[in-house]
Amino acid sequence: MEALIPVPVVLPLLAVGLKLAIGSRLRKLQALISVGTLAVVLVVSLILLWAADQDGPLVAHIGGWSAQIGIALVADRLSTLMLAVSSAVTLCVMIYSLSQSWADQDYKASLSIFHPAYLIMVAGVSDAFLSGDLFNLFVGFEMLLGGSYVLLTFGGTESRIRAGATYTVVGLASSLLFLVAIAVTYGATGTVSMAQLAERFAVLPEHIRLLIELMLLLVFAVKAAIFPMSAWLPDSYPTAPAPATALFAGLLTKVGVYSIIRLEALLFPWGPVSNLLMWAALLTMLVGVLGAVAQSDIKRMLSFTLVSHIGYMVFGVALFSAQGMAGAVFYVAHHITVQTSLFLVTGMIERRTGTTSLDRLGGLAKLSPVIAVLFFVPAMNLAGIPPLSGFLGKLGLIQAGVADGSPMAMILVAGGLVTSLLTLYAVATTWNKAFWRVPPEGMVTEGGTVLETQENGDGEDPKGAPVTNGNGNEAIVTSVTLPKLMFASTAALVALALSFTVLAGPLHALSERAAEELLAREPYISAVLGGGR
Repeated sequence: MEALIPVPVVLPLLAVGLKLAIGSRLRKLQALISVGTLAVVLVVSLILLWAADQDGPLVAHIGGWSAQIGIALVADRLSTLMLAVSSAVTLCVMIYSLSQSWADQDYKASLSIFHPAYLIMVAGVSDAFLSGDLFNLFVGFEMLLGGSYVLLTFGGTESRIRAGATYTVVGLASSLLFLVAIAVTYGATGTVSMAQLAERFAVLPEHIRLLIELMLLLVFAVKAAIFPMSAWLPDSYPTAPAPATALFAGLLTKVGVYSIIRLEALLFPWGPVSNLLMWAALLTMLVGVLGAVAQSDIKRMLSFTLVSHIGYMVFGVALFSAQGMAGAVFYVAHHITVQTSLFLVTGMIERRTGTTSLDRLGGLAKLSPVIAVLFFVPAMNLAGIPPLSGFLGKLGLIQAGVADGSPMAMILVAGGLVTSLLTLYAVATTWNKAFWRVPPEGMVTEGGTVLETQENGDGEDPKGAPVTNGNGNEAIVTSVTLPKLMFASTAALVALALSFTVLAGPLHALSERAAEELLAREPYISAVLGGGR
């Protein structure tokens, strides 16, 4: 099993080299390489998840060097669960991207630029999840950020370049701080191996340990978009192509949250910054959801809800209990699928109508029932409507907060409830304006045609049919095709999110075992160091 651990990192990089060698030729082979690589990574991730749950942490010592001086990749319950969920998401988004590029006849640029950058980002995400030392974690972040810089600015429009510049500056600044934190850590302890750091931090002077913890928390707070380091996200993500935006929303911030969970549980179990994390969680939830309520664009609304729901995950970490940590792990897995599927559906709305502005949308529930269902289900899941997994995840976190019983934990419980209600208000308002009300005048172009499409796979053929706008005028529908695979990949992701409701018992039990293993620390340390010191 140990031989499989590097596969999710190495295989996408090998695929990138092969795709660059082929160039923009043989597009079917290029597509097969992309989809096949991600499918293999998904299968390997599921195998590693099963093995880690059965046998405990698995370790691959790269090059045969011991963890003290070499690179260790560690597959435990937490890392393999994140890896399995992220692999399923990246496969669905890749199929969506391929379908879109083929429909637009833009496959040359996609195959030669978008897909290599995409696979590099996937390799970086996998490396970050599996990394057993701080410097390799930095390398994983740089790989995924390098790929994301390309994806964010793909197409070269003015808005994407502007947003990409902001995103790049923020990313480089946080990476520089990460390097400084690694240097301070190595200077204080003589190692960057997480297993060794777990032992050596215990004998460090408290002020040095606290300094290192705060530096690392600041780095990951920027990458996870925790308030007040979250202002960059709503201005950056909505400008990217729909597949890139969906992947960013689902995965990139979660890698930062994963890093916080890993380091707080393994390296800093004393919890000196518990109150700080609680305040950060509370402000992230409230500021993010208030921003979502104020938006009149679907992409920006979802970007702000992304920020607010990061607060739920930090809430679980801040409690420093097995119940709170399990709730955070469950919520991360749930949120990856839900947020990604919502952005994919939003991309379909934009392709069909030419806009995501709520002031210009309306009547989509009648014009496109399939898109309406694909949006409604994950939106209600995000809002936490029973019995969906969003409700179960929030319920677990609230129960953990009540069990803690401290005044700050109870304030967080109240903040979580308020955030959930405001999230419901935000998505309900979006649904009402975009799907339920009659189409406004803004949906009619200057030429007198509605920005409407013929859908393959929606069961509709509205081409040439009259559509009535908000003023009672009729216009003829134009034909912009939504490919079947766009619907299929999005529906698969929505179904995956729904499966977390059906399988909530086993998934939450797995999250509890992952949390117990995290807080025990010894299984991880012994697996990496081989029982020796």
